[in-house]
Amino acid sequence: MLTYNQIIIKKYIIYEGSPYEVLSSRVFRKQQRKPVNQTKLKNLKTGKIIEVSFHQSEKVEEANIETKKIKYLYRKLAPNRAEGKGKFYFCEENDPKKRFNLPEEIIGNEIKFIKENSLIDALLFSNEIIGLKIPIKVELKVIDAPPNIKGNTSSGGNKPVILETGAIVNTPFFINQGEKIIINTETGEYVGRVEK
Repeated sequence: MLTYNQIIIKKYIIYEGSPYEVLSSRVFRKQQRKPVNQTKLKNLKTGKIIEVSFHQSEKVEEANIETKKIKYLYRKLAPNRAEGKGKFYFCEENDPKKRFNLPEEIIGNEIKFIKENSLIDALLFSNEIIGLKIPIKVELKVIDAPPNIKGNTSSGGNKPVILETGAIVNTPFFINQGEKIIINTETGEYVGRVEK
């Protein structure tokens, strides 16, 4: 069991019967009262974010979240935008015959930075996949970049480039087609160039 002040960022807890990830945590005192931990929790099954205040006398159970490697195979696009982004297909790490798909709520936006046939960690709660643990930084090749216009490089502006996964990111003007760059998957931002 976790006490109110042990409910901190990156912990997994069970709240009202569901697994949650703690996104933010702030312990403070309200005037003359006892301390309170103001948290933001993300439901790992639905993706819904809620705010909860835990008081000094409250305790919660730590969620037993396991990880297992799965292989990201491909994305099948939806016929129209109303049906969402489509379906994402995966398979067991060592058994390509055991294929399955996961809904968008579980996958999150970070999947657009993952190459097909890459191994990633699946988060399991009661033997059910409830989320994916995507690396924070990934290296990807630029497959399309607009040409530089002379004089633009010193102004420090940005240009959109297309990565090998199909994702579009803003990079500095000096990034060219064929280069490998580092992307922060949480923010979707350019971090740097991969040195050769």
